[in-house]
Amino acid sequence: MIKLGVRCLKSDFNRRPSMSMVVKVLEGVVYMEPILTTLSRLYLPQLLIQELIWAIQLVQRHQLYQDPDEDYPSANLSTLWTNNPSITNNMKFADGSRVRSILLRRTISPRFGCGFFCNGSCDSYFFSIFVIQAEGFVFIPEIEAGFPQVVWSANPNNPVGENATLRLTQEGDLVLHNVDGSVAWSTNTSGKSVTGMTFLETGNLVLFGKNNSIVWQSFEHPTDTLLPGQKFMAGQRLTARVSASNWSQGLFYLSVSADGLYAFAESNPPQAYRRYGVTGTKKNGETYVKFENVSLSLLWENNNPDSIELKYMFPLPSSTQYIRLDSDGHLRAYEWTSEWAVVADLLTEDLGECNYPTVCGKYGICTNGQCSCPRENYANISYFLPVNSQQPNLGCYETTMLSHQFTQNHGLLHLQDISYFNYIDSQSSVLKGTDVESCKQACLKNRPCKAAFFRYGGNISDGDCFLPSELFSLMSNKREITQYNSSAFIKVQIPSSSASPNPSKKKTGGTAKLVGPILGAIFGAFFIIGIFIVLVKKGKVTEEEEEDCFDQVPGMPARFTYEELRAATKNFCTKLGQGGFGSVFMGTLGDDGKRVAVKRLDNIGQGKKEFLAEVVTVGSIHHFKLVRLIGFCAEKSFRLLVYEYMCNGSLDKWVFHKNERHVLDWKTRWNIISDIAKDSLISMKNRIAHLDIKPQNIHLDENFNAKISDFGLSKLIDRDQSQVMTKMRGTRGYLAPEWLSSKITEKVDVYSFGTVVLEIVCGRKNLDYSNPEESVHLLNLVKRNGEDDRLHCLVDKHSEDMQLHLEEAVKMIELGVWCLQSDFTRRPSMSTVVKILEGIVDMEPILDYSFLTSYPAIPETEADSGISAPPVASILSGPR
Repeated sequence: MIKLGVRCLKSDFNRRPSMSMVVKVLEGVVYMEPILTTLSRLYLPQLLIQELIWAIQLVQRHQLYQDPDEDYPSANLSTLWTNNPSITNNMKFADGSRVRSILLRRTISPRFGCGFFCNGSCDSYFFSIFVIQAEGFVFIPEIEAGFPQVVWSANPNNPVGENATLRLTQEGDLVLHNVDGSVAWSTNTSGKSVTGMTFLETGNLVLFGKNNSIVWQSFEHPTDTLLPGQKFMAGQRLTARVSASNWSQGLFYLSVSADGLYAFAESNPPQAYRRYGVTGTKKNGETYVKFENVSLSLLWENNNPDSIELKYMFPLPSSTQYIRLDSDGHLRAYEWTSEWAVVADLLTEDLGECNYPTVCGKYGICTNGQCSCPRENYANISYFLPVNSQQPNLGCYETTMLSHQFTQNHGLLHLQDISYFNYIDSQSSVLKGTDVESCKQACLKNRPCKAAFFRYGGNISDGDCFLPSELFSLMSNKREITQYNSSAFIKVQIPSSSASPNPSKKKTGGTAKLVGPILGAIFGAFFIIGIFIVLVKKGKVTEEEEEDCFDQVPGMPARFTYEELRAATKNFCTKLGQGGFGSVFMGTLGDDGKRVAVKRLDNIGQGKKEFLAEVVTVGSIHHFKLVRLIGFCAEKSFRLLVYEYMCNGSLDKWVFHKNERHVLDWKTRWNIISDIAKDSLISMKNRIAHLDIKPQNIHLDENFNAKISDFGLSKLIDRDQSQVMTKMRGTRGYLAPEWLSSKITEKVDVYSFGTVVLEIVCGRKNLDYSNPEESVHLLNLVKRNGEDDRLHCLVDKHSEDMQLHLEEAVKMIELGVWCLQSDFTRRPSMSTVVKILEGIVDMEPILDYSFLTSYPAIPETEADSGISAPPVASILSGPR
């Protein structure tokens, strides 16, 4: 095949074969003469020669080449596929994505396949249909090449992991099971006389019955994409993803109804931002949308060209095309040239940029494509500020939150000449033929209402009123274009001090007669209020004491208000991670835009004590080796912590191969282990037991220096105490056996450190349920391999550099094992561990590994787990 390609590259075009000759050679009708010249004698651009040599070297290196004319588009009943490297066709592409293909068509263009797909980190997979276009000479799937585009996914909201299974059952059901046996997705076709599965050239996955009748097909269950020849029918949805990296179903969707095609933003109720209606009188058939290679058409009668209501035309395709509803609500047509590129933005020509619901974020106003926040004020207060002044398209946040308890202080912020995208759906107007005051009062009396939009023509007393329960982007109204007037009235919370009571009329007569009853009523009211205040104060004593305790701790870090941190995190929009008691979000502080990590307790009832422990603990020690606590918020029920931002995230993302593009070498891992040991030593010198050391609580800066974070479970140990009593806490797999008695010492952190050391060197979790049962528990593997003198077999095989340092890596495993002694008195102190790492003292060889499983189990229900994991069949058998 390469020789055929070389013959087509002759510098003299007269010596190149015709395309009909190429086809005959491929069909075996004509024999191709051998090429006698060498590559160096071909008159080719140097870059092309290098590319050809590179392709040849790739074939020789991988030796995985399969005949490109070989397809496998069908499967029989009772077929099982397991999502692991055992699948023959493993495709890894230049953009970092990976496909384990179960059905494939690659003899014609476009090349469609279906199988297990992951994008980037590959810690989760989707059963998907994809289309591949390769560039240049790179046509071999097993080589990193091409740029796959997923055009259908069975389980966007329920990804599966390694060793998940897809089964075409004997009963005719196609079922996707996760590794724990739970059903992630199914065609629900059991008992419907399915006889097999095939993958059509159009990219349609079909379950067929007798006489090749279609029982189920992916074309009838679209996700976010349409392919040429596909019909989009009434009752179906096209749902956009949350983002390019998050494939869960997002905010926008398209649907076809009897009266046309609608584009919606999801809310309660949904809000339409585009409608294409059907006109005329329908006789037969139903409304549907059909995608052909050069057009997208809305039709209302099958096989009748006269029924076409809408037809989008775009350039004649030179290769594969598809249409996708993107995460921003745009419906775009894509085509492969030298890369995937947008050839048409189908809705924007009619809508314009400002008609998209999230173009300027929530409460943002779009004017000629530019975004701003409402500047009008009510009672001399600015109620909206930009989430990020440098990125106005992110929207605006409310400076005063709406309260459902104090509805008497609700007001309406008037925005003149402002309209809303939902106007296109006349059915969404709550009141028709009404006046502006009735519209405003309807919003004030309706608790879910976020704003009142009033639209009218020439008569202000005859307009339409819209009352959305969720507010997206607003837009300026150009009356000369729209031919109507429009105003917006956004509901805001007026502070009590700014609220003006309704003026009352003065009474000039009968004053003396009213004085007595009024005074009596006043004294009675004061008496009742006095009793109420006493009761309220009594109920607030605990909360006030908790508030005051933060100010009583010396050397506390900066204190922020909740509004300051909400603005800093852009209303908590970018989540960095999830912990046992709360979530962590990215934020920026100050004029210089310094990045910080803001930890918010999501469940105050469970985490208030942990929050106080973290503030007291980290506030009492200051060291560059610990993640620095910059500040905190303790305002009413809000509890937040502000930490320095660690740009490389937590350790688990690196050692558990969630980022396969960057595998840590031995030196980096050794430095990380050394940093963790020194961090733990600092804590112990301050008599602090961390109690939850694990990769998720170890963060890495730009130079991969490791720092321990999250002291939410920490315990201060007095100088005169060797043990303290506390309830069981921490994370399964990292708990020391002395937790059984609830008597803990500093050595519990040594045990957790030992577990982390093994995970770093072995490159896997201590509890990994994606492995076969005998390999789930890392410590069991260490025990078996240690007793057979085969610890080197456990060193991370993802890293060639680790394999070059096997002797040092094995010594590190032995150090980790020493820290896992069931008797805490036999574990080394952390100062000894640091000395061993620095080469000051030697470690005694480990002659017996039986202690790894020699003590009673820790019941699963007694640990406060920071990470969820599938339950085991019995109680935990020792440390894991």
